Amino acid sequence: MRNPGTAAVLSFFVPGLGQLYNGRWMRAIFWFLFTPGLWLGTGGFFGWVAHVVAAITAYNYAKRHPHPEFD
Repeated sequence: MRNPGTAAVLSFFVPGLGQLYNGRWMRAIFWFLFTPGLWLGTGGFFGWVAHVVAAITAYNYAKRHPHPEFD
């Protein structure tokens, strides 16, 4: 079973890691590329937003899809 808390914490510290934990490869690649771009593009001003949004989306997906075999 997927743990929504684990997915959220992983994605909060490394955006995309929670999506990878959830088995969502394309979403993980998006966050791995988008977050550094946001940090660099805004001079660090909006980088933290990517961490929060990635954590929320990873949490919500894991909560809705707790069993990987049913994806």
